[in-house]
Amino acid sequence: MLGGPPPVRLRAWDGSLAGPAGAPVVHLRSRRALRRLLWQPDELGLAQAYISGELEIEGDLTEALRTVWQAARDTGMRPPKAGLADRARAAAVLLKLGAVGPRPPQPSAPAARLGGRLHSRSRDRAAISHHYDLSNDFYELLLDPSMAYSCGVWTRPDDPEYGLADAQHDKLEIICRKLALRPGARHLDIGCGWGSLTLHAAEHFKARVTAVTLARRQAEFVRARVKQRGLEDRVEVRLCDYRDIDGGGYDAVSTIEMGEHVGDAEYPAFARTLHGKLRPGGRVLVQQMSRGSHAPGGGAFIESYIAPDMHMRPLGRTLALLEDAGLEVRHTESVREHYVRTIRAWHDTLEERWSTFTGLVGEHTARVWRLYLVGGALAFEERRMGVDQLLAVRPTAEGDAEMPSTPRAWYAAEGLR
Repeated sequence: MLGGPPPVRLRAWDGSLAGPAGAPVVHLRSRRALRRLLWQPDELGLAQAYISGELEIEGDLTEALRTVWQAARDTGMRPPKAGLADRARAAAVLLKLGAVGPRPPQPSAPAARLGGRLHSRSRDRAAISHHYDLSNDFYELLLDPSMAYSCGVWTRPDDPEYGLADAQHDKLEIICRKLALRPGARHLDIGCGWGSLTLHAAEHFKARVTAVTLARRQAEFVRARVKQRGLEDRVEVRLCDYRDIDGGGYDAVSTIEMGEHVGDAEYPAFARTLHGKLRPGGRVLVQQMSRGSHAPGGGAFIESYIAPDMHMRPLGRTLALLEDAGLEVRHTESVREHYVRTIRAWHDTLEERWSTFTGLVGEHTARVWRLYLVGGALAFEERRMGVDQLLAVRPTAEGDAEMPSTPRAWYAAEGLR
C-alpha cells in the first residue's frame, strides 16, 4: 500500500507485529481501523481512525509523524497502482480479518459542514465560527492569560523562568512599537481574536482601537474584558466582516494571523482594504503564516476539523500582493522557530490538563487538537510552513514613508532590539 517498506512498526489488535524494530509503533486497536481506511483510504481516514481511538500511537506522537514525513521525503514513497489481482488479494485478506462491513460512524468531534459560494460573507462566517466559537472556556484553558492565539516571540528562549505568557507579551509589545502607536493614535485591529493586541494597545500605548472579529463569542469576550478594565472610551468592538468595515484614516492597522482565512482570489481586495483604511503615512503590520513554494498547505484533516477554507501562499506572493495594493513593504521578519515553541507550549498545556479538556469538549475533540498541535509544530520545525511579521506603510503623496530611512534608526526610534 505504501510503495515501500513501512517506516513504522504495526501492532494489530491480536498482538501481532510487523515492520522495523525500534521504529515508532502504530497500534491498530480494532478491525474497525482497517474498515475505516477501506472506506476512506487517505489522510482523512487515518485521522478519523486516530480521533476515534481505533488507531493509537505508542510513545511520542511527534516522533511518529516525523518518521513518516522523513520516510516520504527520503524514499519518495508513493502508493503503487493496484491491479485487479492486487485488489482481489486485498479483498480476500480483509474478508478473512473481518474488516469488511458498513462504513464506521463519524467521530463525535464536529467536522465543518459549509455551504454556499467559497469565501462569501455567510460561508466565511460559518468557517470562522467552526474554529473560534468552539468554546471560550476551551481557549482560556489552552492559551496564556492574554488569550493570544498566534505565534509568540520568545526574546529570552534560554531563560528557564521565561514562558509562553512572556513570549506573548513581548510579541504584543513588538507589534505596537513597529506600528509606532502613541497616545490617541487610531488603531484598527482586523481579526482581533480574544483581544490580546487590542487590549495591550489601548492599555499600555493609550491608542484608540477599533477591534473587528467575525466570531460572536470572541466579540462578547473582548467586550467583557474592555468593560472589566475600564477601557470603554478607547476600544470599540465590531462584529462584522472585514469587507464591511466603514471609515478610514487610521494611523495603524494590524491583522494577526487572519489573512490565512481570506482566500486566494480575495486577497488582492483584502490588501486594498488594508491600504484604504490607513491615512497616508500610516503603518500596517501583517503577521501571517505561509507555506513553502513546493510544500502543500492545509490538507483534508485541517479542512475538515480545524480551519476550513484556509489558504496559505509563499511569503513572496503575499509581499507582491501588498505592494500591488499600493503599500510599501519596509520590513519583514521571520518568526518561524518561535511558532514551534509556541505550539509546543499549547500542546504541553493540553496534555497537562487532558482530563479537564476531555470533560469540557469530549475525548474525540481533544484528540483532534492533539493531532493538530503536534502536526502543526512539526510543519514549522521542518520548514513546510513559516510565519512572518510584515511591516508596510501607505506612502504620502510625496512618497514619504514617515519612517527612519535605515532599520537601525527605526529600531532605535521605537525602542526595538
